[in-house]
Amino acid sequence: MIIFGIDPGSRISGFGIIECKSGTFKHINHGSIHLETELGFADRMLELSGSLQGLLQKYQPEVVVIEKIFLGKNADSAFKLGHARGVAILEAARSGARVVEYATRVVKKGLTGHGGADKDSVQLFVQRILALKEIRQIDASDALALALYHGFLVERPHLKGVEI
Repeated sequence: MIIFGIDPGSRISGFGIIECKSGTFKHINHGSIHLETELGFADRMLELSGSLQGLLQKYQPEVVVIEKIFLGKNADSAFKLGHARGVAILEAARSGARVVEYATRVVKKGLTGHGGADKDSVQLFVQRILALKEIRQIDASDALALALYHGFLVERPHLKGVEI
């Protein structure tokens, strides 16, 4: 099963793609989509749409995992994030993949045992599980964490509690 994680953003969106097969995980690709900041918001959303469309067509995942929105201090930022999530959900659904969403705290708790884990701890976990030397973009690391959480704790429930 190919699982595609998306950490949506209105300026940078992370993506991570893994294969889950017989209880093991294989890293396929990851990266960040950097949207042109000099473009207007609508044009950035169009750019995000096209980038996601291309990646989803290339990798043809069965499942797309998208980070749920969280309420921050800045309402304008939350609204922009909501629009980016909408674009990601639309493109994922359009690709024919099953779309699932998880809150950040749920993923952190499921992977590290602590819902308030910092991004560095999550990144180290992802690197260890996928045998990656480094992941430079934190957005890509978050997207891979979403994909791993779904694969490890949801698609393969018989693996719950197995030490990794």
